[in-house]
Amino acid sequence: MKKYLLPIIMLAIFETVAVTLWLTMDNLFYLFNFSYIGISIALGIFLFIKKYKNARRVTQLLVGLYMLVYLGIISGENMQIEGFWYYLFMGVFEAATIHYAVAKIFGPLIFGRGWCGYACWTAMALDFLPYRIPETPGKKIGWIRYITFAISFIFVSALFLFHIGNLEKIMFWAFIIGNVIYYAVGIIVAFVFKDNRAFCKYICPVTVFLKPMSYFSLLRIKCDKSKCISCGKCKTVCPMEVDVTDNSRKRKNGTECILCFECVKNCPKDAL
Repeated sequence: MKKYLLPIIMLAIFETVAVTLWLTMDNLFYLFNFSYIGISIALGIFLFIKKYKNARRVTQLLVGLYMLVYLGIISGENMQIEGFWYYLFMGVFEAATIHYAVAKIFGPLIFGRGWCGYACWTAMALDFLPYRIPETPGKKIGWIRYITFAISFIFVSALFLFHIGNLEKIMFWAFIIGNVIYYAVGIIVAFVFKDNRAFCKYICPVTVFLKPMSYFSLLRIKCDKSKCISCGKCKTVCPMEVDVTDNSRKRKNGTECILCFECVKNCPKDAL
């Protein structure tokens, strides 16, 4: 049972959140929502332990499509960062604000950038592209994410400052159009840099929340130095170019780790 401890812990965390929000908000939706996400993530980790090749992809599709299609398109919730600003300015603790608090602000203190590896609907599509392993070294253009972060904040702020009407409708279309732009830009930069995760590394505004909190993450890939033979395989297969052989929190690209476990799967000595 010891090897199944991680999926059990992840399920327990999400079930705790699910029950707490259900009881405090008196809304059964939160019980279903976080239970579903927790089960999906636990299932993916379980399948990984069972050495199923597409374990992470199962979770990506289960969670990503649920949030994109059901919450976003069908239910009309803007789950992008614009939706977070919108509900925050409205002073309403709704789906988008709860989602950001759990998955992208406080959650990373426990599971780092696991959101990027298992639940992001943008990355879900980008991971189907041909450059799962980057063919070029990372670029020092991560500052672009702060520009997109500022644009999202300014956009929503302007709607309130100028008292624009029909905000709910605008937020819905901002979600649709924003996703189209994200996918288009993500696909273009993936082919330009020959790296599926180029959008995540350089442009995604959500990483402004994720990266600093991930530095303190409890769940981290660690290296057993007594087993490591310094073959470099882990660095070669890492989509985020993280030096997982360094156990310090200051390791190269440490806050980029998405817990995809590609390094673990490919380590010839089971050192990770």
